[in-house]
Amino acid sequence: MSTPLQSLIASGTKLWLDSIDPDLVRLNREQGATGATSNPIIVSDLIKTGRFDDRLALLMKQGLDDEAVAWQVTDQLVRGAQEVFAPVWAETHGNDGYVSFELDPLLEDAACTLSLPDKIARYVELGKKWSTGHTNRMIKVPATPGGLGALEELTATGITLNVTLIFSERQYRLAREAVWRGAQRRKSLASFKSVYSIFVSRIDVYTKQKVSQLSPAAQGQVGLLNVQRIWQENERWWTEKRLPLKQEIIFASTGTKDPADSPDKYVAALAGSDIQTNPPATNAAVQAMSGKIFSRRVDQLPPADVMAEIDRLVDFTNLEETLMSEGLQKFADPHKALLKLIGEKRQSLKA
Repeated sequence: MSTPLQSLIASGTKLWLDSIDPDLVRLNREQGATGATSNPIIVSDLIKTGRFDDRLALLMKQGLDDEAVAWQVTDQLVRGAQEVFAPVWAETHGNDGYVSFELDPLLEDAACTLSLPDKIARYVELGKKWSTGHTNRMIKVPATPGGLGALEELTATGITLNVTLIFSERQYRLAREAVWRGAQRRKSLASFKSVYSIFVSRIDVYTKQKVSQLSPAAQGQVGLLNVQRIWQENERWWTEKRLPLKQEIIFASTGTKDPADSPDKYVAALAGSDIQTNPPATNAAVQAMSGKIFSRRVDQLPPADVMAEIDRLVDFTNLEETLMSEGLQKFADPHKALLKLIGEKRQSLKA
């Protein structure tokens, strides 16, 4: 009898872990996960455990400042996860088995004084730096003006991208088209791979707060409908290109925010295709659902009247603007917190 996570994978979903904790990476690989992703919150949480104090102390003894220590420890943790998933990358010829590495979130901080052209150039520079020498590392770039502006050049140079912080069809299309322009500048499309991380549960938090007039049938369904529509468009658009590797949607932010929701709400509704990057707690909760069987549901949209209500009442332009504003703060603040934490560790490790 298969486990719930094995059932999810059997439905057609690629299961990635929203963590680079070495222990969780190994556990989830055993349970069928084939990739992972990282961010400053994940790195901070790992540092707080004290398990990596020796590694931090060694980096500090090398004379690195707090920012350099943050990037080196992130690089080391991502490398460790890459080693676990490298066999998957080899077996699938580059279609799976990746670990995402997020570029500097402080480029999107309100205090950043770089002009847009300089910001784009910095994304390109960092993307080249952190991808060099890696086969199964994805470079994670946000769907901001600076990030979007860097996608064509990054793709053209052969870098595999995970475009993140996407909330709307508009952002997705801009990202997809920039990536495709870059891909067409390559000598070969044999190794061309890209993914687009669409955030799901944050949208339902927004509608509960800002669109309270939605009916019970529609409330809590907007995040799913939004990502399902983008997924459908992505399927149609890339199928026409007949590429060797699949260009996929990552269903991100799949952990439930409403305590009343079942922990598998988004996991079940999006089962059957592309990639889910689930938080460790979500995977653990799903795995604990003894006898749970998942089947393909990603292409089953809500009833027509529910979709019509959502389209009538939800201002998706405002939704994108609001969630991007919040998202950029959640993007930059954790990196500042990581730097602060490393500074504190520097003092405590001296004691």
